Amino acid sequence: MRSGAKAGIVGGVLVVVLGGAGYGAYNVLDALNSGGDGSADTTSASGEVKTGPVTEKEIADASEKFLTAWAKGESDAASQLTNNAVEAEPLLAGYREEAHVAKAVITPGKPVGAKVPYKVRATVSYGGRSKSWSYASELTVVRGVTTGRPLVDWSPAVVHPELKDGAKLRTGEPSTPAIKALDHEGRELTKEKYPSLGPILDTLRERYGSKAGGTAGIETWIENADANGPDKTLLTLAKGRPGELHTTLDADAQAAAETSVKKFSQASVVAVQSSTGSIRAVANNPATGFNAAMLGKQAPGSTMKIVTSAMLVEKGLAAAGRPIECPETAMYQGRTFKNLDGFSIPSGTLTTSFARSCNTAFIKLIDDTKDDAALAKEAHDVFGIGLDWKTGVDSFDGSVPEETGGEAAAQYIGQGTVQMNALNMASVTATARTGTFRQPVLVSPELDGRPIAQAARSLPPYVAGQLTEMMRQTASWGTGKAAMAPVGGDKGAKTGSAEVDGQETSNSWFTGFSDDLAAAAVVQAGGHGGDAAGPVVAAVLRAGR
Repeated sequence: MRSGAKAGIVGGVLVVVLGGAGYGAYNVLDALNSGGDGSADTTSASGEVKTGPVTEKEIADASEKFLTAWAKGESDAASQLTNNAVEAEPLLAGYREEAHVAKAVITPGKPVGAKVPYKVRATVSYGGRSKSWSYASELTVVRGVTTGRPLVDWSPAVVHPELKDGAKLRTGEPSTPAIKALDHEGRELTKEKYPSLGPILDTLRERYGSKAGGTAGIETWIENADANGPDKTLLTLAKGRPGELHTTLDADAQAAAETSVKKFSQASVVAVQSSTGSIRAVANNPATGFNAAMLGKQAPGSTMKIVTSAMLVEKGLAAAGRPIECPETAMYQGRTFKNLDGFSIPSGTLTTSFARSCNTAFIKLIDDTKDDAALAKEAHDVFGIGLDWKTGVDSFDGSVPEETGGEAAAQYIGQGTVQMNALNMASVTATARTGTFRQPVLVSPELDGRPIAQAARSLPPYVAGQLTEMMRQTASWGTGKAAMAPVGGDKGAKTGSAEVDGQETSNSWFTGFSDDLAAAAVVQAGGHGGDAAGPVVAAVLRAGR
């Protein structure tokens, strides 16, 4: 956290200009000085507290009075015009005292129902430096439950749209200098060019800024509560000297990842170098906020069959070229499983069931393991799932809990209680490709001496070889053929579709490799794995080879 900010002198004037539709263009300070109140009655003739929706006049009056008091620096008065004065007052006071906003012009727009949008044009002054600062936000007017008065519905976003509960605005000299993030070849990575890296770069600065050798400047930033993530810079008044921080990312792969996820409303992708665990790309759409690619928790669908196949082959229950049943349906302990569109594969092998993503072939073998927890053990001991990964930023390292009965069977095909994200599945593919789990990293552990997770054992070479060959077949003629067609090199893939309760269309999953690069993607409600997530993975593999 940037707790090293220095105190400064507070001063200046804040002004509200009400020029939006329905207000008229005039300076509210003049109206207040002339004694105009403009408040609406909140009691009826009988003295009862007024109820019902707020009126247009109440919305206009309440928002006008609040914005004026806030602009004048009257934080106590402004907070009393909200429905949560206790939480509002410190943040409103901090706008001048801690964020050092010396001047602000607030211009409301046309109300939309009870919402009033507005634009802020401010000047922030600190340490002899001043800089303009503009942004937009909105407020909502509601009726007070006990008073009946029209009040501003309080949330930190009223002050700034990116403020969350527990966060504050600060201006000063941050305790953590800025960083200049570089990819593995020394190319600069910025939020502007690679939007998905925004929260990641904020975290890297928080954790490694003091180790990167930079010097602090003067900034305005959001100081988050500890549980809500790293601080975020909003304005730079005076640049310091950023320290250089080398990451494992690849600018080309990252650019392709950014472009490919933008084709969908919700998508994530991660690429990992199989031989080292180095993370080459991380991208999300939406690009701001939650890093779903590394923190998401979702059922991965049939991409999980990579782990299931490894377990079955290790136990001698199946082999790539050995015959295996793939009926239309299969039952395990009262729970029925089926294949997409009810297909079956007469006289098939494990390879054909893997490449065509047959669910029933895997379900039918669960009895033969004589251990419902076998898959959970394989995921943990070989693929490193659940080992507390230390990537350099916050990440979720997957979960395959020990289950029994139908839930254990569902795990075989990546449903039930299995939880993964794109990072986890890219790592699973990398492990299958090389036979050894290498914990993904975004910055070198030598930078801070953090421990790196180690799996209990590697895959026997014959198992890794069969997994790789089955993935090659999937990319050559199986469900991954179309998506992987433009990808060169030694390539392989696995598709997946994960059904989600209450969601009409399944989530699209896809994971694959090209030479030494593995990648995985998920597209929310994208349908078949090869249709949506497949092209995302293919684009990243092509760029990052």
